[in-house]
Amino acid sequence: MEKSAASTEPQGPRPVLGRDSVQVPDDQDFRSFRSECEAECRMECRDVPAETLYDVLHDIEYRKKWDSNVIETFDIARLTVNADVGYYSWRCPKPLKNRDVITLRSWLPMGTDYIIMNYSVKHPKYPPRKDLVRAVSIQTGYLIQSTGPKSCVITYLAQVDPKGSLPKWVVNKSSQFLAPKAMKKMYKACVKYPEWKQKHQPHFKPWLHPEQSPLPSLALSELSVQHADSLENIDESAVTESREERTGGAGGEGSDDDTSLT
Repeated sequence: MEKSAASTEPQGPRPVLGRDSVQVPDDQDFRSFRSECEAECRMECRDVPAETLYDVLHDIEYRKKWDSNVIETFDIARLTVNADVGYYSWRCPKPLKNRDVITLRSWLPMGTDYIIMNYSVKHPKYPPRKDLVRAVSIQTGYLIQSTGPKSCVITYLAQVDPKGSLPKWVVNKSSQFLAPKAMKKMYKACVKYPEWKQKHQPHFKPWLHPEQSPLPSLALSELSVQHADSLENIDESAVTESREERTGGAGGEGSDDDTSLT
């Protein structure tokens, strides 16, 4: 099974990389990200090899199966062999407005360990939508560390500005319930992934084989950094938790039912 532990100290957004322009992270950025992960949300995954977890986090088609918070997600363009730009929108606990984000994602295998990280960018063809709140990823990602042939530890680092004044019940619920539950769902998805992948393009893994990528190339000059202060700030501090959320019904948390992972 798995054990999870999340840091309880509140952490506000921290400046990352001194980023004023769009750049693909280099080795120093990956090392910096690794050191940032030391005190963040962590889970031990028994019976899950590090490479399987790495595949699960990359496989966008499989994410649509196990991530019940996702509204829409797709890759937009390729920047390098280990960096791309993508879109992700997700459900927030009712009755808050749902969020979306455009990110530059990069990844790097480091021996038996792996890093996937992202930060927000602006893409001219994907401006903020009226029906969603555009959030900002300052720096978000995963550190996967192998602990054996069939076990690993995953650390989740999230430095995100949700663009809004959120009520206390949302902050408390996110740290105490939603984040650990999401990690648990991820673990279950990893256990079922090998069987699912055998039925769905088993050899298609462009994150391992970049020559397989169908994405168009995009120049960095087409992108700019998405700064939080350039987006509308939404005040939802007075929003109260819906009865459906209080009783653990459907909504932003999703269900524990994993019958869709087939």
